[in-house]
Amino acid sequence: MRVTRGGLLFLFAFCVFAFGAVEVWSESVLEIGASILLVCWAAIYYRDKQATVRWSPLNWPLCGFLMLGIVQLIFRWTANPFHTRLELLRLAAYWIVFFLCAQAFRERADLVMVAWFLIILGFFVALFGIAQHFTSEGTVYWFRQLREGGDVFGPYVNRNHFAGFIELTVPVGMSLLVFRGVRRDLFPMVGLLTIIPIGALILAASRGGIVSFAVEIGVLALLARTRRRDSPRIIAIGAIALGAVILILWLGAGVAVERFSTTRAGDATLVRRASMFRGAEHVFFDYPMKGAGLGALVSVYPRYETIYDGYVVDHVHNDYIEALAETGLVGGFCGLAFLWLLFREGRKSFTAEQGHFSRALHAGAIAALCGLLVHSFVDFNLHIPANALLFLLQTYLATSPPLPSQAPAKRQRLHRRELSPLP
Repeated sequence: MRVTRGGLLFLFAFCVFAFGAVEVWSESVLEIGASILLVCWAAIYYRDKQATVRWSPLNWPLCGFLMLGIVQLIFRWTANPFHTRLELLRLAAYWIVFFLCAQAFRERADLVMVAWFLIILGFFVALFGIAQHFTSEGTVYWFRQLREGGDVFGPYVNRNHFAGFIELTVPVGMSLLVFRGVRRDLFPMVGLLTIIPIGALILAASRGGIVSFAVEIGVLALLARTRRRDSPRIIAIGAIALGAVILILWLGAGVAVERFSTTRAGDATLVRRASMFRGAEHVFFDYPMKGAGLGALVSVYPRYETIYDGYVVDHVHNDYIEALAETGLVGGFCGLAFLWLLFREGRKSFTAEQGHFSRALHAGAIAALCGLLVHSFVDFNLHIPANALLFLLQTYLATSPPLPSQAPAKRQRLHRRELSPLP
């Protein structure tokens, strides 16, 4: 199972650093890598007679989306069969990764490794984004020019998608601090690894990202309020926020405020976003049950476009209306089922009896999911493979079975030591 765990973590990191895995070559690596990992897991499962399969209820709505896409292809209910095939391959890779997460990350040591992986990944990507912001203008990795426009931050060609990445990683460190999921001697290090990504998020000046991050802080505060008897460290949120503010002032608050308050070339204005929403809404009304086809919005949208600015609209900056336009009410039902099962299972896992680390892991995942779901009203982070994979990873963490506290075991070992005879 080590190969599966290592391969999954590699895919998460690779997709982030490969420009969010939005290009053909990086998507191919993701799909081929996911298939190889599934074959490896199947071989291990076949050889190990004691191995069990952990099946999440969230697999059913995900399978529903896959079946809908297959039906659209078979009955030619898609406006662009080629794009629907591509979207099906991508969704199949997502499902494989989500399924394998449930098989690979079960023990406490595995989940601790995942938590540290997310914290460290967020820190290094944020540090890279800050360095690139001050030393490079409009290029990725200091050499890759954007031919079709964009607003680079870090390895992402769009600062809003970088913000989505931070929304999916930074709540892990915050929740470990707030819910006492980390030892006291590690508090300063986790605080530093958390403050840097927050500073990068503010510096990126994604309006949707900043609002969504504020929602995440509110969700963590509400979750901490429900666990008063566990004595959560509410002051940790204030300390992290203060550290982030100091970092932004040092980096240059004026630049961040200027970028936040103005619309740059290539940005979608509020009027443009509203126009795209109305266009996708009309697509949904014309294809109410079966949708226009997975990934086919780019083909049908020009007929419904009301404001033409010379740009090709492949996504409408709202994941929800885009899903309805492409999959209709059937896909909408699958989406609602996914969200209902997600928050039902997440609530059950968070409120169960468990240790501090386990509760912190669930709280951080719930906050991360809430933040990205809010951001999805004004952007399309779920159509960026790197962020979609991290979203599914957080989905698994939020709904994973609770882990018991290690304190009784430690006390029992200490008791045995005290009762053991002298040599």
